[in-house]
Amino acid sequence: MPDRPQRQLPLRLLGRSSRPNKLLHTGSLDAFDKTQAGIYLIDIPEWNHPDMPHPLGRIIDRPDQHGRVWVTTPHIKQLEKLVREGHLDAAPAIHDSWTGKANESLFKPFYEATRKARTELVQVGGDPYKAYKTRLSIALRLLWPKRQEQRSPFWRPDWRMSMVAEASVRHWSVAFRAVQDGHKLIALRNVDAAVFCTPPGTPPATYRIGTGFGEVKANFVQPGAIIPEGDD
Repeated sequence: MPDRPQRQLPLRLLGRSSRPNKLLHTGSLDAFDKTQAGIYLIDIPEWNHPDMPHPLGRIIDRPDQHGRVWVTTPHIKQLEKLVREGHLDAAPAIHDSWTGKANESLFKPFYEATRKARTELVQVGGDPYKAYKTRLSIALRLLWPKRQEQRSPFWRPDWRMSMVAEASVRHWSVAFRAVQDGHKLIALRNVDAAVFCTPPGTPPATYRIGTGFGEVKANFVQPGAIIPEGDD
């Protein structure tokens, strides 16, 4: 059973920890400071759960010459939670960092406006809803540009990295809870789909099924059917 989160998922992340001001070089840290947010150079923690992919995902495929990787606040928080729950032995050492004061409401007005518009227009459908999706897509590309050449007034690669990381963490965490409930995970595909082996018509209870914010579509395939290969 593939579970596919809605494309509106990133909008739910706009209230997460971001740094509205310039990041400062804070170097190596003895511990993660919850009042700060930014980017951190850490060791890749060992993950001994063969039924789930590594919580850092593809980040672990791009270590530096010392076997370390740069991560943002959402992944640091995720690793610390896994330590508290006994799934990791210890939080990784922070060898370097660039941080600033965390802000949980930086994008809240944008999030509330887009959610209200979607709630209204999804009922109308047709051209108004298509226009909303097009304009929202443009707004998101300006808010989280991949390249400086896109001339966005919001050229903050750390913001984009943090939002992508938050989406990845949530996607992984929901799948992990499903595995803990006894479901077998077949594949975890970026922030786009999770494939489980479940009884017919019974998606894992950790997912909210629907078309709204934070909800997913559930597609079921019969035994022996081919699931298109994804970018796992």
